[in-house]
Parts: sequence; structure tokens; C-alpha cells
Amino acid sequence: MQYYTLKVAGLTRQLPLCAVSDTLDIAAFVMFSDVEMTVACAKELAKKIPECDVLITAETKGIPLAYEMSRQTGIPYIVARKSVKVYTRNPIEVTVNSITTQHTQKLYLGQDEVDLMKGKRIVVVDDVISTGESLLALDELVKKAGGQIVGQAAVLAEGDAADRKDIIFLEKLPLFPHS
Repeated sequence: MQYYTLKVAGLTRQLPLCAVSDTLDIAAFVMFSDVEMTVACAKELAKKIPECDVLITAETKGIPLAYEMSRQTGIPYIVARKSVKVYTRNPIEVTVNSITTQHTQKLYLGQDEVDLMKGKRIVVVDDVISTGESLLALDELVKKAGGQIVGQAAVLAEGDAADRKDIIFLEKLPLFPHS
């Protein structure tokens, strides 16, 4: 197995390279179970985001980061869910295609989350921004809920996303094309 050495928020990790197609590998950045990484990245990212009222992330990989940013700053966070739960009142939904998922998914917010976001300043948070599809879906949910997006932030900007001027991130993450 091949690895990429990532340095972010004062920490170093070896990320395994994983094929997403016959011609492209990505370095797998997974914050689950890495509390040290989650805490350090949340601290550094929280310093860079604009003033806001609510953080939002998509289920699942962004949850530890959004939670930790919320814990450190006191800003509440919301999770856009991948399915409607029995307690989800009046769900709104959007469709998303992500580089790390092999199929189309939907993201949902319930009435409680919509009420929390309506008229509020929202920062969208994720672990990695790559194609931007997940970001677009979260942006659409925020708009449907009546929130105002004031920032979009991630630990890593992968590939061409690192050239974007509309996102906040801590480090670049290269893509690994092969033939």
C-alpha cells in the first residue's frame, strides 16, 4: 500500500492511497477515532471562519469536526442527515453526488433544524472539499431553510478545490492520477 504524508494543524499523518477510479487515487483522510487530529483541526479552522450563528455539516465524516468546533466555540451545529428519521418533522431534501460515494445520495433537514437556521448566518463545515458537490448540496439546504451562508470551511481542499477563493481550508491535499 502507498501512503501520502499529511501535515496539518501541527500534526503529521500517513494517509493510505485509495482508488476512486481506474485512473485516480485519493489520500484517505478519516478523522473518526483520531481525537488529537479532530481537536487540533477544529481549533485551527475555528480561528479562520467568519462570525456566524450556526455550523452545518453533512452526515457522516464532518460530524466530529463540526461537533468539536461547536464545543470549542459555543456555536451550535446541525447535521444534514442521509435519511429521514421517525422524529424528522417536515423534511426538506437535496441530492448530492460525492467523489467518495459510488452513488447518488440525498441529504435531509427537519423542521427543528430549519427553524434554527432561518435568518441566521451559517458556516458550512466539512472534512475535505474535493469536487464541491457535497458543499453545493449543503449550500442548497441552507438556502431552502432560509439561512445565509457566510463561509464554507474544511480541513483539506483536494485537487482543484485548493484553487478556489470561496472556501476556507487548512491545507491542500493532492490527487494521485495514474495510467
